[in-house]
Amino acid sequence: MTRRIRFNAFDMNCVAHQSPGLWRHPDDQSHRYKELGYWTELAQLLERGRFDGIFIADVLGTYDVYGGNDIAALRQGAQIPVADPLLLVSAMAAVTEHLGFGITTGTGFEHPYPFARRLSTLDHLTKGRLGWNVVTGYLPSAARNFGAADQLDHDERYNQADEYLEVLYKLWEGSWEDDAVVRDAAAGVYVDPAKVHHIGHRGTHYTVPGIHLSEPSPQRTPVIYQAGASPRGVRFAAENAEAIFIAGPSKRVLAQTVSRIRDALEAAGRSRDAARVYALATIVTDATDEAARRKHEEYLSYASVEGGLVFMSGWMGIDLSRYDLDDPIGQVESNAIRSAVAAFQEFDDDGREWTVRDIGKWAGIGGMGPVFVGSGETVADLLQEWAAETDLDGFNLAYAITPGTFEDIVRHVVPVLTARGAYAPEYTPGTLRNALFGAGDRLPADHRGASYRLGGTGSTAVPDAVSRPGATVEANS
Repeated sequence: MTRRIRFNAFDMNCVAHQSPGLWRHPDDQSHRYKELGYWTELAQLLERGRFDGIFIADVLGTYDVYGGNDIAALRQGAQIPVADPLLLVSAMAAVTEHLGFGITTGTGFEHPYPFARRLSTLDHLTKGRLGWNVVTGYLPSAARNFGAADQLDHDERYNQADEYLEVLYKLWEGSWEDDAVVRDAAAGVYVDPAKVHHIGHRGTHYTVPGIHLSEPSPQRTPVIYQAGASPRGVRFAAENAEAIFIAGPSKRVLAQTVSRIRDALEAAGRSRDAARVYALATIVTDATDEAARRKHEEYLSYASVEGGLVFMSGWMGIDLSRYDLDDPIGQVESNAIRSAVAAFQEFDDDGREWTVRDIGKWAGIGGMGPVFVGSGETVADLLQEWAAETDLDGFNLAYAITPGTFEDIVRHVVPVLTARGAYAPEYTPGTLRNALFGAGDRLPADHRGASYRLGGTGSTAVPDAVSRPGATVEANS
């Protein structure tokens, strides 16, 4: 049986996203990120290509590790200026019927109570096509602008995120019964008070005694996305995520990561395929291999080495401006840098030693993932090969230029994969969760969040001595 491949589009409410410098290309329209028309047109294009969804990244700080300030990030437009991703969803949903929306927000910068209502609202307005990418943050500049000296320690950020999710699951899954809204005009009752329950959460980081402000949305809990790669991040993903984004430059690296994720899912009491796993990649394609290679060379001529180093410094936590561009990578004092570059060097046949300049070029188009270049047939071959050898479900596709990269994929790659039976010929109707798994709209029983449903194991109903008669309070687990 031919293995199916799934696509997400990877974008951000900013200029150039993962391809610093490409905003200078005459065909790039990322400067239109401030216009609703850019987003609605992109959403319609992606739906024509039957993408699972558009995944919109976000940061709440600047990349200021490079040079110890944000000057280079500003000069290069390296994810600054950047606007809010959540406000884009309603407009894109209004012009599409099936496309999903994965929105990134951090658990460290907003209280879960208003956030729960915001996502429920979007799940209602999209008719259940909403996903949430859970991030714990990685830019110290964001923490400083929220009044902290620095971020919490890595694992403690995940501990806080665990409780953040607990509060949300209680609100989304355990506050309102399915039939709480009765709209009984004759009796003058819109909501049956006995079927709405206070959650009574008292934890280390949050105290949330009351009810969820929104009635149950189509999915109740939006589809949970996650991209943590550390051991703690993988454990968090295994307990919560339904779609997991990973990045790696080679099949070997990706296969190891996918295997580790599927082992962790199993250890968390879920099936090995309980989460869809997508790898970051960028596709440069055209009618022929030669035309695609020429296009790739043209894109490379616009890519910014400095912009790439701004991103790499932020991702790796080391100031690469302290090194000469032609310094060998072995002189860079970062095991993370060396291990990542060693993986990328698997693509090189000449065994040369990479330099700091090479790192900047490497991050110049598409960030930390591979770039597949060729005709639709050639790229389809590569995608099928990588998916088969790594056990990936699909690819989270960044762009070189927008919307041109996505237009090329829809024009050249999607038809080839579809003809081979490797790409869905039509959407699965319904919510995003049902489209991804074909098993209904709500969280499956083996998901952590399902235990917080009324009567579930994650919370126990106890008498509510301080609220209205008949109400219950869910005790903290």
